[in-house]
Amino acid sequence: MTNQPPEKPRGPTPTPPTPPARFGRSLMGWVLIGVMVFALVSFMQGMDQRREITATDFWAYVDNGQVTGELVITPERIKGENPPGVAGLEADSPKKFFVIFPEGARGEGFLADLDKRLAGREYPAKVRLERTSWWRAMLPHVLLMMVVFLAVWFLVFRRMGQASGAGFLGSFGRSRHRVTNKEQSKITFKDVAGIDEAKDEVLEIIEFLRHPRKFQRLGGRIPRGVLLVGEPGCGKTLLAKAIAGEADVPVFSISGSDFVEMFVGVGASRVRDLFKQARDAAPCIIFLDEIDAVGRRRGAGFGTGGADEREQTLNAILVEMDGLGTNDQVIIIAATNRTDVLDPALTRPGRFDRNINVPLPDLKGRYDILKIYAAKIECGADVDLHRLARGTPMFSGADLEALVNEAAIAATMADKESVEQEDLEEARDKVRWGRARRSRVIDEQEKSMTAYHEAGHALVQVLTPEADPLHKVSIIPRGSMGGATFALPEKDRYLYTKVYCQAQLTISLGGRVAEELVFGDVSSGASNDILHVTGLARTMVVDWGMSEQLGLISYNEQQRHPQMMDLGGKDYSDKTAELIDSEIKRIVDEAHQRARKVLEAHRDELERIAQALLAYETLNAEEVKLIIDGKTLDKTSVNDLIDIEHAKTAEPGEADAPPTPAEDGQTDLGGVQPQSG
Repeated sequence: MTNQPPEKPRGPTPTPPTPPARFGRSLMGWVLIGVMVFALVSFMQGMDQRREITATDFWAYVDNGQVTGELVITPERIKGENPPGVAGLEADSPKKFFVIFPEGARGEGFLADLDKRLAGREYPAKVRLERTSWWRAMLPHVLLMMVVFLAVWFLVFRRMGQASGAGFLGSFGRSRHRVTNKEQSKITFKDVAGIDEAKDEVLEIIEFLRHPRKFQRLGGRIPRGVLLVGEPGCGKTLLAKAIAGEADVPVFSISGSDFVEMFVGVGASRVRDLFKQARDAAPCIIFLDEIDAVGRRRGAGFGTGGADEREQTLNAILVEMDGLGTNDQVIIIAATNRTDVLDPALTRPGRFDRNINVPLPDLKGRYDILKIYAAKIECGADVDLHRLARGTPMFSGADLEALVNEAAIAATMADKESVEQEDLEEARDKVRWGRARRSRVIDEQEKSMTAYHEAGHALVQVLTPEADPLHKVSIIPRGSMGGATFALPEKDRYLYTKVYCQAQLTISLGGRVAEELVFGDVSSGASNDILHVTGLARTMVVDWGMSEQLGLISYNEQQRHPQMMDLGGKDYSDKTAELIDSEIKRIVDEAHQRARKVLEAHRDELERIAQALLAYETLNAEEVKLIIDGKTLDKTSVNDLIDIEHAKTAEPGEADAPPTPAEDGQTDLGGVQPQSG
């Protein structure tokens, strides 16, 4: 006969009894403070207020029978009370009094004199001799000090200890990390795009933690540290969040600045506490964000040597990482965008065994990132993410997220049902160059000069075969710019040829040349172009060896000596410096001549593009090509739009009036007439 488990009772499960409420230590502390305050107040109230009188006044009160109640004689003084209606006593004065004995007098002798004075008389007051103990005099002061100390303890010190999870004195040395596990993180590797190689390497790390014996079978060991390196916004922290969402182990995350404190040695104590808790929770991952806050090169700058707080913290990190055994299964992942300032002892193999580069996304990566963020909003049918990805070179993942978010906000403000391509294009320009300032009042002369300036850029870009294709040109002020010409690269460039650089220089100087040809004068609008041209030409000469006069020699001191402080010296002679300056000027002058040659040969096309910009303010690449070919634009001008809006808001009588010509004298076509190519 087999043993059957006992049958469970049917019916509702009885509710377990509720445990009696327990007062927490904080509540008991407040009760204790309240009781002590009440006792102190009661004691202080018992110490009534008395006025001091002289011995002569006291004997006068005795002779006149103006003492009532009880006379208390202590070793130092006599305490008594006047009856109501004493002559010469003010109404608000205390009725109680005290008399201090003269020098050398004692209470017993004073009592004998009082008995002689009252002999044969019936006196209403009772006389009592009292001996005062020292603790009775000290008790109020002791109680007051205890109340103040307990109040400060519970209000300040204990709160600080609770906030850090330890007592007040031990809270500074405790680590301020946050523990995240798979259930708490909502971000997975599906939310990370554009950094496929970095994802693959991180997946290997997770596989190490899941199956350590698989890799130890052939004698290999788990990497101790992984350093994520990349530009800001490329996804280093997002990748760490995805690790927390994918790994089956806890992730201890902390920032490098959380180690630094006002007290020297606290950072090192927090490092030791962090690694101790990580070893107890192994296998696990420690994520140190912005490690350059504590991992800077030791001995550089004007530090104070071994007493520096950051150096002590770095030393503790170095010891803890190097002291980790191969079986601890604790992997440190750090993120930074300043590898040039990190200490070599921190980045060597054995501490950070792997350096994972998290680069800016390429064309395919930008498309994948845009697809992830676009899936979270309502997109219209005309949205072309491929075109948007082409128009966002050098955008980071954070920039693309901001782009999609700005487009959604703009579509919402316009009461649209979905986000359109126009909203995404405007959001791209807003993220990169700033918000369009359409309300800015511009002088007609300044507006005309801006139109010819941007027309020069656009025309040279279209007529230069080595340049990137034109995307659009606009004279709407945006940020600090009065206008802008946008390119649409067909691919991401990782190598810059000399021909391409010369084309970029020619395009950048097209605006200044257009001002010279049309107005015979120049303006400050080309300041950004000149800055760009100078920087590119200098890079061609000193970095890329694109000067025949200087040859294949690098003259960039900052790249060759990144840690050397700039003391005003250089590694080449003054004659070489003059040659560098002359080569930079030669390259810029040649680009200026090329731009002038192109615009002089196509002066009519320059005029048509500038007039169209004055009429429409923004032209895309197809419209610019139509204007160059001499065709007419089927597009409503800005002046027509203003007239339409004015007609909607005008009075009924004003709407019937004939339209007035535009102030600038332009026609609906903005001066664009059909001409032969």
